[in-house]
Amino acid sequence: QVQLVESGGGLVQSGGSLRLSCAASGRIGGINRMGWYRSAAGKQRELVARITSDGLTYYADSVKGRFTISRDNAKNTVYLQMNGLNPADTAVYLCNMNIRPALRTRSDEYWGQGTQVTVSS
Repeated sequence: QVQLVESGGGLVQSGGSLRLSCAASGRIGGINRMGWYRSAAGKQRELVARITSDGLTYYADSVKGRFTISRDNAKNTVYLQMNGLNPADTAVYLCNMNIRPALRTRSDEYWGQGTQVTVSS
């Protein structure tokens, strides 16, 4: 059973920083892309940032220059460093990974439980 566990959310003032972490555990054969989404009240889920197994990154326009995604393959972990936070960044942040479980040939999408990020003005 593959599981993703997130940490690092919380309450921060506008202009502050937070670092989110998401670690995958279980019988893992390989991890392809890793990413972070967010869901804010009254809005559709949004892809915030993504990183491929080769280290190529994608960022939503709204976070470019402020957020940085990185991964530690040895730890099966993805990070999201968030700087210059503002109230519009308030949301539940969800980790997503495309993982091939051990002894299987097919990859599936896995999600974390979500972590709340609240930015006060």
